[in-house]
Amino acid sequence: MGYITTGFQINFVLTKNTEIMSIQWKGVMPAVTTKFTETDELDLNMFEVNIKAQLEAGVHGIVLGGTLGEASTLLDEEKRQLTQATVDIVKGQVPVLINIAEQTTKAAIHAAQKAEDDGANGLMMLPPMRYKSGDRETVEYFKAVANNTSLPIMVYNNPVDYKIEVTMDMFEELLKCDNIEAVKESTRDTTNITRIKNRFGDRLKIMTGVDTIALESLLLGADGWIAGLVCAFPAETVAIYKLQKAGRLKEALDIYRWFMPLLELDINPKLVQNIKLAEVATGIGTEHVRAPRLPLIGDERQHVLKVIEEGVKNRPTLPDYKNI
Repeated sequence: MGYITTGFQINFVLTKNTEIMSIQWKGVMPAVTTKFTETDELDLNMFEVNIKAQLEAGVHGIVLGGTLGEASTLLDEEKRQLTQATVDIVKGQVPVLINIAEQTTKAAIHAAQKAEDDGANGLMMLPPMRYKSGDRETVEYFKAVANNTSLPIMVYNNPVDYKIEVTMDMFEELLKCDNIEAVKESTRDTTNITRIKNRFGDRLKIMTGVDTIALESLLLGADGWIAGLVCAFPAETVAIYKLQKAGRLKEALDIYRWFMPLLELDINPKLVQNIKLAEVATGIGTEHVRAPRLPLIGDERQHVLKVIEEGVKNRPTLPDYKNI
């Protein structure tokens, strides 16, 4: 793919045959952790172990380089390496998305184009980093990227952690871009799901992004779940989605109630360390994080380990959810 650059406007022309996978915005898509070695290099071997566990459990997509993926610590070449490796592992079974979290519009456009070249099937996209952009600036930022990639985009709406909210009126403007298709709804306000459905119908697909209100959000009409604890417990996460979809609510609720203490590890500033400890417990990850993050110690570590230990000890027997 070749690009002609003039200022902030980058117009792209196809120079090779590129097939864009249509993403079905539904089901469970893990926001996977990035695996590191003891020497702070990418651990692609353990990364593959985890991705294969996700695929075996029946996830519906893979999201790279999000908050859980330690996006702010990854070098550009590492993001590209992760994207290419995941595309190779997945082999078209499910779509591969990479998160865009950039400080400038120009950098975000380039990141989107690199993702497309590297074989990604879609983008998850945060508002501008560091600078608290106003509504008009935020809309123009998203639109500039959408107009310079053919990849479908999911807007990551998380004002709690990132301090910028994408409002209904802003989405009204953004949806003029055909490839802005979905929202990762992380406002923590479940009433937003009904507001989005009432205003936009199926034009804006909703992927709930907060583990502790996931089942509630799905029952209110969210189309899918960008999940965190799925990194350690993929089968249980997919089972909840499939069971509620089939109307087997008691079974879904029983698993969800067992899961809740673990899910609460996701709504914590140390969510990366927490979830990586859970991955160690289930044999599909390591504890290594990238500085400035450090492994948990002391009482904090003991508390998290106790939650994980209780969860593993009482892990429920799942129904044959794959054949529902």
